Amino acid sequence: MDTKPKYARVLLKLSGEALAGEKRFGLDYSVIGSICSSVKKCADAGVEIGIVVGGGNFWRGRSSGAMDRTRADHIGMLATTMNALALADILESIGLDVRVQTAISMREVAEPYIRNRAVRHLQKGRVVIFGCGTGNPFFSTDTASSLRAAEIDADIVLKATMVDGVYDKDPKKYPDAVRFDEITFNDILVNNIAVMDSTAASMCKDNHIPIMVFSLEDPDNIYRACMGEKIGTLVIDKD
Repeated sequence: MDTKPKYARVLLKLSGEALAGEKRFGLDYSVIGSICSSVKKCADAGVEIGIVVGGGNFWRGRSSGAMDRTRADHIGMLATTMNALALADILESIGLDVRVQTAISMREVAEPYIRNRAVRHLQKGRVVIFGCGTGNPFFSTDTASSLRAAEIDADIVLKATMVDGVYDKDPKKYPDAVRFDEITFNDILVNNIAVMDSTAASMCKDNHIPIMVFSLEDPDNIYRACMGEKIGTLVIDKD
């Protein structure tokens, strides 16, 4: 097997729910440890890694009831920062150099997001974790992933989910759902196929950044994705 990674710089998108494991709330350190071990294998292979993490294991703005949407989204941004700090702690404990950057200033716990500084960290082999999404309400952490991927010139967005790829319909509801090995951005946008929100998908399409969607049930899939193995679904820009 070729030990040279296919991608030199990646943006890894992790959902907050993935960090909770079967508990479905909070942090499951054994699950996070497995994820971090796979990230370390990628870094040891020479991959430069940026990470965007969601906050759904602590807070979901869309389930906040009658709360003002802007305030609800700000609470969600704080949840992503808690997850970013937890990831940083475990990554550092296994020997990686890590920086957390947040789109909302909180200098006592993280660096402010500065694009050139983030790129410099990556060039020095540091893992950079981006918290607070884009720093703006009404934008998801999927959109933050696309934005940061474009800003740091990532080769690909690795979207680690609880599903093993992109299907023509919900595989949990329809046993006859068909998984795609490869699909275009136009297909998912025109047919409203659930991969990530349309703003995020359009941003990746416009900047010619492919997305690989794969299951995090086996955390080593992160390493396999970086090495170019055919797992999950590859979303590409093809007219």
